[in-house]
Amino acid sequence: MTLRRREFLGRSALLTGLALAGRTPAAPRGAARVLVIGGGFAGAACALSLRRSAPRLDVTLVDPDASYITCPMSNEVIVGWRDIASITVSRDGLRGAGITCVEDRAESIHAERRRVRLAAGGVLAYDRLVVAPGIRFLWDRIEGLTCETSPRMPHAWQAGAQTTLLAAQLSALRPGGVFAISVPGGYMRCPPGPFERASLVAEYLKRRNPRAKVLIFDANNRFPRQDAFTAAWRELYGNAVEWVPVVAGGAVSRVDAATRTLFTSSGAHPADVACVIPPQAPAALAVQSGLASDHGWCPVVPGTFESTQVSGVHVIGDACIADPMPKAASAAYAQAVSCATSIAAMLEHRRPAVRPLDSVCFSMLARGRALAIRARFVIEDGMIRSVDDAAKRKTGLEAAGAIDAGQEARDAEAWYRRLVADSFGGSTSAVELAPAGTGALDVRVR
Repeated sequence: MTLRRREFLGRSALLTGLALAGRTPAAPRGAARVLVIGGGFAGAACALSLRRSAPRLDVTLVDPDASYITCPMSNEVIVGWRDIASITVSRDGLRGAGITCVEDRAESIHAERRRVRLAAGGVLAYDRLVVAPGIRFLWDRIEGLTCETSPRMPHAWQAGAQTTLLAAQLSALRPGGVFAISVPGGYMRCPPGPFERASLVAEYLKRRNPRAKVLIFDANNRFPRQDAFTAAWRELYGNAVEWVPVVAGGAVSRVDAATRTLFTSSGAHPADVACVIPPQAPAALAVQSGLASDHGWCPVVPGTFESTQVSGVHVIGDACIADPMPKAASAAYAQAVSCATSIAAMLEHRRPAVRPLDSVCFSMLARGRALAIRARFVIEDGMIRSVDDAAKRKTGLEAAGAIDAGQEARDAEAWYRRLVADSFGGSTSAVELAPAGTGALDVRVR
């Protein structure tokens, strides 16, 4: 669209005024419509990136929740370093950026007509659709584990009510008791997360319940940064943390929720607190809409993240297949930005630029100690490939202080603040640091 000089100056003045007021103007009438389903890190960051890079677009985000509770830092809620409010983010920053936020659930996608039907009965039209639906739990994979029995053995793998429930169960653990964690096989959200959880629970027990033990039943034979985690456990907690791989009977096939007993090929394992993380798959909407392949997850075109199954629809975050990228918040953010810039280019009939993708996952080992898993990815020959950089993967526990584990903990705090601000709007100054009752730091997002 060509603007006359007077129209251009008038619109520029409006943009400047709104920018000074901390608001982004609404998209012009008749603008291309981009609809984003899912308001976690992936969906929110994509919507925000679209508005920041292409303010002319009409961007709408659909999510049933008025706010979002972040999985990053939720393990610290379990052990009392933070409260749940400190990891709860509002949608105000998105609205301030000119994004229309619809509090409803997407019921179905009609890609042939470019329409999405909402649970409340409304219908939204789009020119491009981004689906960031997250995960669902496969309750039928572990006998005895259901949505109804899960509160007895809370997974806390979607931050919220189960996070505070698991925290309460930990605080009530009997002296010398057993805190068990069951890790599923296959793709899952935040693969290092169970092992960070084990570390923080061990630190909690060391101070409050020193005869208690953490058992990790793993349906896999290895886990991310296994060498660094196990070295830290030996150094910090002695024999208080025990990892049981699948070859030693680590795969949980059945549970008795009433007695909190886990059953594996090696027998019955009673626990006082049992955190049973179910196997995972993309949210039902992705499957019902034909976005998932026979593998159960959603294949996409690297870089643009457009579905290979359904034209005009992009899938980002935990639901998509973006190997070797992990299913993690920082990876979701990188995918969101790449997807957003690609959509803006497509709607302007430009070739989307190919850009590197980065991710970093911080795992706390103890108060003031952390390790980072950093990765960089490039798109070559139509595939996402990892850039091998061993130096980035080293920690102070491995390399004689090459990277200070204390500095990694401080970096984790700064990383979280930046990721929340960049994904949900505002600046890092809007993420307020306040002393917590335990002497740690709370992160509160205004």
